[in-house]
Amino acid sequence: MRIVYVLTSLGMGGAERIALALASRMAQRGHTVAFLVLRPPVAEQWPTDLRVVHLGMRRSPVSVLIGMARGRRFLRKFRPDLIHSHSFHANIVARLLKGLPPVVSTVHNVYEGRWLRMLAYRLTDSLAYRTIAVSQAAADRFVRLKAVPQHKCVVLTNGIDTAEFAPSAERRERTRADMGANAQFIWLTAGRIVPAKDFPNLLWAFARVRAARLETQLWVAGEASDSEFSMVQRLAEELSLEASVRWLGLRRDLPALLDAADGFVLGSAWEGMPLVVGEAMAMEKPVVATDVGGVHELVGDAGLIVPSRDSDALAHVMLNLMQWPPQDRQTLGLAARGRIQSNFSIDAKADEWETLYTTILERDG
Repeated sequence: MRIVYVLTSLGMGGAERIALALASRMAQRGHTVAFLVLRPPVAEQWPTDLRVVHLGMRRSPVSVLIGMARGRRFLRKFRPDLIHSHSFHANIVARLLKGLPPVVSTVHNVYEGRWLRMLAYRLTDSLAYRTIAVSQAAADRFVRLKAVPQHKCVVLTNGIDTAEFAPSAERRERTRADMGANAQFIWLTAGRIVPAKDFPNLLWAFARVRAARLETQLWVAGEASDSEFSMVQRLAEELSLEASVRWLGLRRDLPALLDAADGFVLGSAWEGMPLVVGEAMAMEKPVVATDVGGVHELVGDAGLIVPSRDSDALAHVMLNLMQWPPQDRQTLGLAARGRIQSNFSIDAKADEWETLYTTILERDG
């Protein structure tokens, strides 16, 4: 099979990470794989040994037209059997680029923009063979908004690399020593500092946690624009959290940070199927997360779920978990890893994708 994956960028996001992991496994299985990336290379992006073609699209209409022409030339030369795109901009461009090969579009979030984007999905739907949602919640919303017809929408959840995300007692001890964690309870959260992640909700909750338990830190791993970071940093200062919140920026050592943490927390306002929650579960971390998007589908009964935009509820559950005996937290962590291994391993998901690709090509042929 010859497969082209279309991404907006190779930046350090969850959608990009899962697409790269899937493409890598398809290549390992003997398929010929390449990436079309809409934007130019960025300073911090996921590495890959697979072929990557950047279309150089920026905000100007001219660069978009040039990029489209470049993409069409590449597709004519590469002659893919199937095109698989991820997230809004890449989904729309892939549909407009297509020739004969079927296009599969993946929606990675419950919310991918306002009505104009939903209209764009609707108007270009005939150019896509299937639209895949990473959670049932995302599928339900896109069908309800008529962005995708129900008969063309399929749910296929994200997969976690349980070999990469496996706990290590030695690494935990080393990382905590390097980070100066001492005996403090460390909460970790990870993700871009963007409105979807609702960091104000998390900071308000953590302020309540910190007031009750001084021996606590919140580590935040993730990149941010200057304006977004200034806003959340200013709120942390207003809440007197300067000494207890550590802004770690973009990190490539997430397994080590998860090892060092005592719990993982997600305070998001909306999500699709957050990859980092599954990674935390694979690392045997007790998880506290807001009930948004596909979080409940992912966590099941192997973590603690709270309403979104309710910092009091989030703080209450975080404090409650901290008061559990260590062996109870360990039991929850073991259940979390077991759930990921049984239901969300990347190799099992690659099997599902390969089956879907084969089915599409058989029907299209």
